[in-house]
Amino acid sequence: MSKNKSFMFAMGLIAGVVGGIVAGVLYAPKSGEESRKELKDAACELYEKHSPAIKEAKKQALESVDLMKYKLERQLRKFNNMVKSRKLQKAKELESSSDDEYEY
Repeated sequence: MSKNKSFMFAMGLIAGVVGGIVAGVLYAPKSGEESRKELKDAACELYEKHSPAIKEAKKQALESVDLMKYKLERQLRKFNNMVKSRKLQKAKELESSSDDEYEY
């Protein structure tokens, strides 16, 4: 569980840094062209600096998605089996009750 918390913290930290850079550049008293160039440079620098962490975060996110998908599919199979079992049980009950009606 602490691995998940540290992952979420890292993602929040990255999002905060990116948001701060974007806000700082957009509200700076410079021309649009200068602001866009600074924003691009800052984003490239951030990516280069934190590329391994970003790749690891992406890997962990994909693993978490795969695990959740597996768990959901397993629960869906259990649910479907339960529904089929109940339908079969209901059919047997109906069959036995109809057999009882026709016995003379």
